[in-house]
Amino acid sequence: MECPVSAEYSRSYPFSNHTDLTIDPTYGELRSKEPVARVRMPYGEGNAWLVTRHADARKALSDPRLSIAAGAGRDVPRASPRIQEVDGLMGMPPEAHARLRRLVATAFTPKRIRDIAPRVAGIVDGLVDDLIHADPPADLVRQVASPVPVKTICALMGVPTEDQHIFRVFSEVLMSSTRYTDDQVEKAIQDFTEYLGSLLAQRRANRTEDLIGAMLEARDNDDRLSEDELIMLTGGLLVGGHETTASQIASHIFVLLRERTRYEKLCAQPELIPAAVEELLRVSPMWASVGPTRVATEDLELNGASIRAGDAVIFSLTSANLDEDAFPDAADVVLDREPNPHIAFGHGPHFCVGASLARLEMQVTIEALVRRLPGLRLAVKEDELEWHQGMIIRSLVSLPVMW
Repeated sequence: MECPVSAEYSRSYPFSNHTDLTIDPTYGELRSKEPVARVRMPYGEGNAWLVTRHADARKALSDPRLSIAAGAGRDVPRASPRIQEVDGLMGMPPEAHARLRRLVATAFTPKRIRDIAPRVAGIVDGLVDDLIHADPPADLVRQVASPVPVKTICALMGVPTEDQHIFRVFSEVLMSSTRYTDDQVEKAIQDFTEYLGSLLAQRRANRTEDLIGAMLEARDNDDRLSEDELIMLTGGLLVGGHETTASQIASHIFVLLRERTRYEKLCAQPELIPAAVEELLRVSPMWASVGPTRVATEDLELNGASIRAGDAVIFSLTSANLDEDAFPDAADVVLDREPNPHIAFGHGPHFCVGASLARLEMQVTIEALVRRLPGLRLAVKEDELEWHQGMIIRSLVSLPVMW
């Protein structure tokens, strides 16, 4: 029997400070007894409602009454010390956000993803060549997981190879939660904005057929992207297009190798790789905490909780993806799970625009490894692996492997 929801009672969030793939058992308790619970956040004023079940999360993430924009620029309860920006994509009013998504969609098409698939395969095979020629043990993070999305997004957007370090540094700063000071973050944003402005100016003078060229041409009737919007979107795609995917590729290989029969199954049945990637996305939590806070713009009810206008609401995608009501044997890794309605890429109007590209990179990388390195295995014990600290995503520092 579920416990009554009390607006006065709340737990401190986060429940623990795991940076590896460990899931705090409190999420399971809340899914069972208090699926929409009051929690005290580490930053901001007041408490928030935490949504932990899959059905509730899908419903609420699509509800226009729960708005990220309504909390932008305000000291709302949140997981990160930085206040959500008003002028960022996530902080835009719904109409402006939808407009930009439509314009980006004209450039970020499924055909473009299909067309780049052979190039991604070539990038991955080249990196696996280098891995094979290295003396084991080798670091799969440094030699494969990290460079695959960097090289791919640079190829897709037409960013010069010699400029890769610029946005890699910025990405690390942006993905930190406590590692860098506010001044360091602001300096990184300023430097990166200047770089993007210069890059776009070059592309206007010399048009290209890559994604940046497509965004420069993108239009919806007579509407076009402004200079500030182009800078924001280009920067967002560059950062979002590699940091999160790199962390997930490494986590996925780790999950396959920690119980090696999983990897062996894909070696024997590579046709399962697309379904396996979906399952790995479900069970490998990417975020170290919850995403941006949403604010209720009017009163609503969610699974027995009376959410008032002005209340803060947060979502655990990790918890939702482990919901037994949505996923039978949710704690197990079922590589051929069908259907698999996970929400690792979010849901609703803020669904990840680069999801199709991330899926492609993950599938191609795993396919190349099982095809060319069937003997791949961990070179250290699981408890010897190091995970990054002070970041908003869960990511391995290194993944030593042998074959």
